[in-house]
Amino acid sequence: MTAPTQKKLPQMKPAETKPPETKTLDQLRAKHAWDRIQEVVRVGFEDKNGKKVLTKEGKEFGTQVKKLPTRIIAAGLGQALAFLEAKESAPALHRALTDWIEQRRPADGGEDRTLLIRLIRGNADFQRYATAECLAYLVWLVRFADACKLTDSVQEG
Repeated sequence: MTAPTQKKLPQMKPAETKPPETKTLDQLRAKHAWDRIQEVVRVGFEDKNGKKVLTKEGKEFGTQVKKLPTRIIAAGLGQALAFLEAKESAPALHRALTDWIEQRRPADGGEDRTLLIRLIRGNADFQRYATAECLAYLVWLVRFADACKLTDSVQEG
């Protein structure tokens, strides 16, 4: 009796083309939020005797980013942004939210792109959309602000 011969399976070639990278909406939020936090970190710390000390602008950003979701839920997005504007508090935060919403839902041709103005002039559908999207985006912004210690006064160098 002879041993059965094994057939060799043909070798599979690796895929020649990569499928296009698709990101989830949550991944896009996270990337945008991380980029904005990194911008704040670049200008939000200064060296003092070997320690990185949070500047007034960096601390204000961290404080306001943590408080903003509660303000939005309590008073609405328009009121919360108006508060930031009135106090001239954390302009980078308002810019980050404006930029994110502008990417997701661009303003019409000659329309003012500032989120607060768009909320005032927009319809109820836009207000609901912007509120929900800002709250979802702020989850990442708060998380990264905490991770980068934007709410602490001293960071070990």
